[in-house]
Amino acid sequence: MSLTIGSLSELQQYEEQELGVSAWHTITQEQINQFAAATLDFQWIHLDADRAKTESPFGATIAHGYLTVSLLPYLWTQIVSIENLKMQVNYEIESLRFNQAVTVDSQVRLRAKLLSVKDLRGIAKARIEVTLEVEGSRKPAYTGIITFLYHFL
Repeated sequence: MSLTIGSLSELQQYEEQELGVSAWHTITQEQINQFAAATLDFQWIHLDADRAKTESPFGATIAHGYLTVSLLPYLWTQIVSIENLKMQVNYEIESLRFNQAVTVDSQVRLRAKLLSVKDLRGIAKARIEVTLEVEGSRKPAYTGIITFLYHFL
């Protein structure tokens, strides 16, 4: 169940709080293949299952790190629904650290904490601590801080 926020002042009420966790999402080989085609990143560790079984330290193909980052907007909207917007802008990613590879067929989910909200003349600048968890692992796939700009109506 996602949190619904309809204004800058409502968003500010959640500063320094964990906002929630998304549903689990399975990383499939088809998704990895499509990401490779979209980004022209055809490294064998992502695409060649037979070679990955024998030559990779992971024993299977792995998702592109940027594929897992590209899931942020999708997973974020499962945690928080921001309403009454003219637009939302991806503004910044800081301190992003990839902590472990995500193997094919792994389940991942996003955990988010709202660090701060600044009012930039009616535009909300929201800094969010994000952690991409991997089911069955104590170590997250990545951690970082993302910033969205919300232009409320």
